Amino acid sequence: MDQSAGNVKNHIEKPFVFKGIDFKRWQQKMMFYLTTLNLAQCLTSEAPELPVEGDIPDEVIKASEAWSQNEFLCKNYILNALDDSLYDVYQIFQTPKELWESLEKKYKSEVASAKKFIVGKFLNFKMSDTISVVKQVEEIQIFAHELRDEDMGLNEAFLVASIIEKLPPTWKDFKIYLKHLHEDMSLEQLILKLRVEEENRKNEKSEFSSMEAKANVIEGNSSKFKGFKRNKNGKKPFIPPKGSNFKNKPQGACRVCGKPGHRAKDCRHKKEGTSVGDASNANLVEDQFVAVVSEANMMTNSNDWWIDTGATKHVCSDASMFSMYVHGSEGEKLYMGNASTAKIEGKGKVVLKLTSGKELALMNVLHVPEIRKNLISGSLLSNKGFKMVFESDKVVLTKGGMYVGKGYLCDGLFKLNVVPIVNKNAGNSSASVYLLDSNDLWHARLGHVNYHSLNRMMNLGLLPKNNLKNHERSKCEVCVESKYSRHSYKSVEKSNVLLGLIHSDLCDFQSTPSRGGKNYYISFIDDYSKFCQIYLIKTKDEALDMFKKFKAEVENQLDKRIKILRSDRGGEYLSNEFSEFCSTYGIIHQTTAPYTPMQNGVAERKNRTLKEMMNSMLNDSGAPSNLWGEAILTANSILNKIPHKKCDKTPYEMWKDKTPSYKNMKVWGCLAKVQVPLPKRTIIGPKTVDCVYIGPAENSAAYRFIVHKSDNAEVKVNTIIESNEAEFFEDVFPYKEPRNPCTKRVRDDNDRVRIQEEEYEPRRSKRARVAKDFGTDFMTFLSEYEPQTYKAAMESLEASYWKEAIQSEVESILSNHTWELVDLPPGNKLIGHKWIFTKKLRPDGTIEKYKARLVAKGFRQKEGLDFFDTYSPLDEEIYMEQPEGFIVEGKEKKVCKLKKSLYGLKQAPKQWHEKFDNTMRSYGFQINECDKCVYIKETKKDTIIVCLYVDDMLIMGTSRDIINTTKKMLSDNFEMKDMGLADVILGIRIRREPNGYSLTQSHYVEKVLKKFGHFDDRPVVTPFDPTCKLSKNEGESVSQLEYTQILGSIMYITNCTRPDLAYSLSRLSRYASNPNGEHWNALVRVLRYLKHTMNYGLYYTKYPPVLEGYSDANWISGSTDSKSTSGYVFTLGGGAVSWKSSKQTCIARSTMESEFIALDSAAEEAEWLRNFLEDIPLWPKPVTALCIHYAVTGFGHSGISSRKFLSHSASSAALSSAINSDSIVERAIHVCLDDFQDTAPPPSVNT
Repeated sequence: MDQSAGNVKNHIEKPFVFKGIDFKRWQQKMMFYLTTLNLAQCLTSEAPELPVEGDIPDEVIKASEAWSQNEFLCKNYILNALDDSLYDVYQIFQTPKELWESLEKKYKSEVASAKKFIVGKFLNFKMSDTISVVKQVEEIQIFAHELRDEDMGLNEAFLVASIIEKLPPTWKDFKIYLKHLHEDMSLEQLILKLRVEEENRKNEKSEFSSMEAKANVIEGNSSKFKGFKRNKNGKKPFIPPKGSNFKNKPQGACRVCGKPGHRAKDCRHKKEGTSVGDASNANLVEDQFVAVVSEANMMTNSNDWWIDTGATKHVCSDASMFSMYVHGSEGEKLYMGNASTAKIEGKGKVVLKLTSGKELALMNVLHVPEIRKNLISGSLLSNKGFKMVFESDKVVLTKGGMYVGKGYLCDGLFKLNVVPIVNKNAGNSSASVYLLDSNDLWHARLGHVNYHSLNRMMNLGLLPKNNLKNHERSKCEVCVESKYSRHSYKSVEKSNVLLGLIHSDLCDFQSTPSRGGKNYYISFIDDYSKFCQIYLIKTKDEALDMFKKFKAEVENQLDKRIKILRSDRGGEYLSNEFSEFCSTYGIIHQTTAPYTPMQNGVAERKNRTLKEMMNSMLNDSGAPSNLWGEAILTANSILNKIPHKKCDKTPYEMWKDKTPSYKNMKVWGCLAKVQVPLPKRTIIGPKTVDCVYIGPAENSAAYRFIVHKSDNAEVKVNTIIESNEAEFFEDVFPYKEPRNPCTKRVRDDNDRVRIQEEEYEPRRSKRARVAKDFGTDFMTFLSEYEPQTYKAAMESLEASYWKEAIQSEVESILSNHTWELVDLPPGNKLIGHKWIFTKKLRPDGTIEKYKARLVAKGFRQKEGLDFFDTYSPLDEEIYMEQPEGFIVEGKEKKVCKLKKSLYGLKQAPKQWHEKFDNTMRSYGFQINECDKCVYIKETKKDTIIVCLYVDDMLIMGTSRDIINTTKKMLSDNFEMKDMGLADVILGIRIRREPNGYSLTQSHYVEKVLKKFGHFDDRPVVTPFDPTCKLSKNEGESVSQLEYTQILGSIMYITNCTRPDLAYSLSRLSRYASNPNGEHWNALVRVLRYLKHTMNYGLYYTKYPPVLEGYSDANWISGSTDSKSTSGYVFTLGGGAVSWKSSKQTCIARSTMESEFIALDSAAEEAEWLRNFLEDIPLWPKPVTALCIHYAVTGFGHSGISSRKFLSHSASSAALSSAINSDSIVERAIHVCLDDFQDTAPPPSVNT
């Protein structure tokens, strides 16, 4: 490097250290730095190549060496500008160019994804009045530069208009002025105008403040009037008339010495004691004008006090307000802002009681009966340490950082909130000019503690004693605002029998979900016994299910009936379903008054007690907060065994008519040594595991534990187990502190662990092994997580459950003789296998069972080599490797020759359906020709339908006998598990309502919202914004993979239970290949709509038993699109059974033509549905189709085609044929647009 470069290097600043953020700025600074050092070419050019043959000139060798040296220096500067964490990653690159390109590849892609955030910052930027406008314009310029760097540059005129529009509200007039300028402005001209305007505003503000400070400062000699300026109301100051005594040189002789040209107060003879005339008269001239106020005071209410920043004295008109009073001298006057004067009768002390509870003593207050406003001098308050903060319509008064009082703007002045008091003894209390009562001071210092506690502290000698009798009756304004609580409510009528009155409430823990994912608990308290039962729930809509469960249990156990249910007005209690259920069983549902849940005092107090006990248990044990569910269940169990304050018996005893036992109670969260069950115990090693006690087991004589430490491979940490073989250490808390080996053990003989030393091989049970249910709140870790490989399953915390599921799958395969072990013949291909792990969930989200499925990797099969027909029987020889974890010892090199089909093979679906079809047909079932997975069997009395989806079945019948007969037949031919009454099928929840059935997917919707991070978004009431105009994205896509994933989830919801999402899904799916920010905003709106309508679904009744179809189309709704959108929906029993919204495949040239295409599509679906229902003779024919276009109605009946309609002639003929054959009855819906416009509100978009 030459000397000049070295000199330059000493004068330039190195770029900041890059830590992984703000890459763009760092890259620019680094490029400037390297360019200055003449090293930038190492990043853009290739190294010079030396000739392979011949002599190499010295110049070329020197150039090559110089290049290598520059590369070394360039790489050195770049690496030294990286953070230590990045240095280790990028120091492996050989050349600076490779290093530079790697950084660009990594971080430029991240910068590119931030484009939409820059646009959002620019659009959402709003100027503030508190910050310089010019500085805020500079921020907008930075946003514009960033957009320009991202190839989204803004036109200068657009940028100027945007800045004008973003000006703060106080610049409204200047904004209007700028908008009405005829000539175009450049950005520099706009900034210049804004800078000049801002400077003018600052100057005017400082001049105004200066005038305020200088106004009305006279007190005493009249010569000071010559310095007056305009007062704050713009009025001219008082100018003494000619001939008066208020001139620069007073006329007449001095009253002391008799000489002219000076005043008596300036006479030197006065100081020598000489006196001419009356001394009282001498003081008359001196104090003739003792104060100045700036208001004319036209108000007449003498009880109000006003803050006047232009007044030099406090002024009061009512003598009764003075606690100390001294009559004034003759001739003293008060000068007012309207050039008038008023006589001063006296002065003294006034004590004001502020509404904040504090007292303010004003000294030397002038008594002026003629004044019509009581004034407090702002300047005197400021001189005594008070601070006044003026806002738009309010003033706040403080002293030393402590709140004193406040006032509000009224008629141009700020009126202080005070209550005048008269205290004759105030003069003896203190000599201070301004007093805040000491009790109020301590009340504020102690955080506004109540006066009873303050009195107690004084009695203990902790604080100086004062009389608090008046304060106990006074009100502190801050305390009223901050601590106000509603008055207690009168007690209501109590019940004198069990179940006569049940109190219920729902408590929210949404911010901290429990271990099982529960967010709430609901309580039911019996009014007579105070016995409480609580249930943990995930969503509020489960409240009715829990009440049904509680009702069934308690009424069965007590042989009594619930008479009255009392709750607050929460939405979970006021739903139609809840009201109908109570009405059906004659339960009176009482609710509190609106917004007064305190009227439900029993439940509210119980919730408070439960939560306080739960918090104590969690804090004492150090347990994590997600164990609140276990803690609150235990707290409720304890409270049921504690006597109520109004009764000598415990709720447990009154409820169950027996005395509770306390011998099995243990300290919650303590350490317990739990015996390992014999089947899982090892010969060598500990026979127990360290657990944490989390409460008694429900309906069992055992305890519940969470495994804290385990050396046994069969018992995993953090799993929940139940056992009664345990030894407790009630002074040791594993979650709170490390265990001390010398800690004293507290041993209970009843719970002593009995360890058997003998070991034996346990027999294998013949029963199906499923994961045990450990209660309503049990869920091991995240139910969403499912291992992807056999190794991951065996290393997970749920390995024991997955092991049982795998064992069950292998046993099933071996019992069916699916394969045999052979040597792989030469020339044959070996396919692999894969384990699929799934958790089967109940409707409430808890785990029902762990399921493992062994599948063959059929995607490796090639047609013509491994098989010849996808739908052929398993005649080819297929060889699969032995499943992982079940390789037969001694036969490791053998492979599995498949004798029967296995999941994953391309022949497997055909094989399974063929076997099932043959079995069903052999028992008299007929297959539905429209859907080959629907089987119908009709007898003289009954009809039964079996719907098959892979290996899941739904059986429907007209009687229980025929259903039981069919289930027995299926069990005899297949290994089948009876799931009982259908409640969830394929993620769809089935609910039986009083008059029909409902299908919902609320649990799946919640899962989708949480998965994609939109569960906490603000809900909206419409799925699509009609003002949103979507168009094809020509730029880079934004998160295309996640976009399609969300669309897929919404599509499943739409196809199952939500026809209201069909149009939104159809529109958004058109841009799945290349979405942008606008498409994302529309997609997120659908998710927010799902949050609002999480419990929406389909509801079916018996009537009407007619299939009805509705079709419609909108003709070219988009300006950039030339094709219309079709839609139809078919209903049966009052609920939708088939629906679709899709873009038409051809271009319609009129509204009628687009309607006809939509009707043709609906007719095709109607034909399919008609054929489907023909095999189930339970519904009348024909199918009804409704169309909203009159022209289409006539056209469909006529069957006449025109030249302009030749492209749809085939559809026209098919539709006319269907209508004329009465297979479809078509009628039009006529809409009167005039009447509609008069009554319908304009369309709105709710966000």
